Amino acid sequence: HWEVHFNSSRTGVRLIGPKPEWVRADGGEAGLHPSNIHDNPYAIGAVDFTGDMPVILGPDGPSLGGFVCPVTVIEADLWQLGQLKAGDKVQFEPVDLKTARNLALNWDTCGSRLASDGARADTASTSSLASQLPQGLVSPVVLELGQGDKRLVGRVSGDTHLLLEIGAPELDLVLRFRAHALMQALEGKNLHGVIDLTPGIRSLQIHYQPEQLPLADLLGIVAGEWDAVCAAQDLQVPSRIVHLPLSWDDPACQLAIEKYMTTVRKDAPWCPSNLEFIRRINDLPNLDEVQRTVFDASYLVMGLGDVYLGAPVATPLDPRHRLVTTKYNPARTWTAENSVGIGGAYLCIYGMEGPGGYQFVGRTTQVWSPWQQRGAFQPGSPWLLRFFDRIKWYPVDADELLALRADITSGRFVPHIEEGTFSLADYQAFLAEQADSIAEFRSRQQAAFAAERDAWEAAGEFARADAAAAPPAPPAEVSIPAGGRLVEAEFAASVWQLNVEPGDSVSAGQPLLALEAMKMESRVHAPVDGVVQEILARPGDQVEAGTALVVLAPAAH
Repeated sequence: HWEVHFNSSRTGVRLIGPKPEWVRADGGEAGLHPSNIHDNPYAIGAVDFTGDMPVILGPDGPSLGGFVCPVTVIEADLWQLGQLKAGDKVQFEPVDLKTARNLALNWDTCGSRLASDGARADTASTSSLASQLPQGLVSPVVLELGQGDKRLVGRVSGDTHLLLEIGAPELDLVLRFRAHALMQALEGKNLHGVIDLTPGIRSLQIHYQPEQLPLADLLGIVAGEWDAVCAAQDLQVPSRIVHLPLSWDDPACQLAIEKYMTTVRKDAPWCPSNLEFIRRINDLPNLDEVQRTVFDASYLVMGLGDVYLGAPVATPLDPRHRLVTTKYNPARTWTAENSVGIGGAYLCIYGMEGPGGYQFVGRTTQVWSPWQQRGAFQPGSPWLLRFFDRIKWYPVDADELLALRADITSGRFVPHIEEGTFSLADYQAFLAEQADSIAEFRSRQQAAFAAERDAWEAAGEFARADAAAAPPAPPAEVSIPAGGRLVEAEFAASVWQLNVEPGDSVSAGQPLLALEAMKMESRVHAPVDGVVQEILARPGDQVEAGTALVVLAPAAH
């Protein structure tokens, strides 16, 4: 059984439970933790292992990301995600595709059952119809074609998504180009029943309606297009050069790190400085070299919607500019809009405020225009960037960035954009010409990566999830003076901020401290006039409903 974490929302439901047993040591180029993968599309309801912590992705969650998703909640049970609250227990039951679709088609029956139980407030006891239909585990692989960089593997991702993976799990632009060509071929067929197509680094996800387009028919169509995709030569795509401002180590990034250390984890190897962590894991001599590498690089946009709204996942074209890092474990609960981070070998611009796991380098201007499109944003296209754009950074300070962010919203600031094309053949020729230098860089980088991993092992980093899952120590006995009051937490949360100190006189209704839960900060107020005798919680402490927070002595008269 899993327990719902207090930091849950429509973005995703975090779960507390046992540490998974990983079958590999790390994610290679994708990141130091074994959960890290080359970014691929996510389905709503996918159980996303952000390090050792699983998160059930909700309707406001990311469409693309770099963590493994071994299972997906079926369509008929997605309603339950909105019923979960902190402290509820969750258990997963395997079902086959036929059962999943039968349940989805009988949704009226499910709804009637839910309505009949509507007066019952205990949502933890509401269970899936599938829970009464235990099934054996079956392989999710439903398609296997070709070999090497022409290999195509189809995996079901829940009962309404098909994930197509191309080639080996490595960063290879050939694989990304083939995913793009396959996407264009399927778009050209205008298939009835296909809802959307989402490409990843080496993958393509098809969201479809199985009753309109049966899985067997879809697999046949994909197989029929794959040979033509692999036969294409000298692939070229439109590729603009987009010059964007970057505020290095921006105050908004520093605030997110501070908040993470206070409410999630204070002892992470990447804290208190993400930039120092990037320097160390890439064996660079100083922080200036980290900065030079980022500004010298040309970042090719490999995917859009990484994390959220039009957010690009991009990688440097020159492998010598690829700073490899790992992602936060567990992920952050808050990231400022348009923060820029690196995870694995990839860079991401966060399209909106929300959680995240990439290591911060700075912050830039908006890449998504939600209300109206003007200036840099073309009418009808709220996203700034396109597949295969090349991002080039130029430095600005934090105040300059704030002004540019206001100007791009109003249409006064339009980034400089150069039109162009990108040829895969020319790029492969460049790699061959620079092969020796690239190999030397990668060798040094891999040695530093291995050294960091060994340091994590020695420090018990890979075992920390076991300790995190251990039950909290029983509360100490609290002494309450005659006429005094004990202030307790009303729900599971993390202590974010203290507003008083022992000895302070407080009035009824005055804020004593702030708790953070379900993406919100909630003030805990004094129930009566009094004097703060003892504070029993500190910032960063995790509390449950009923946890003692503050002891108030009677007010002096």
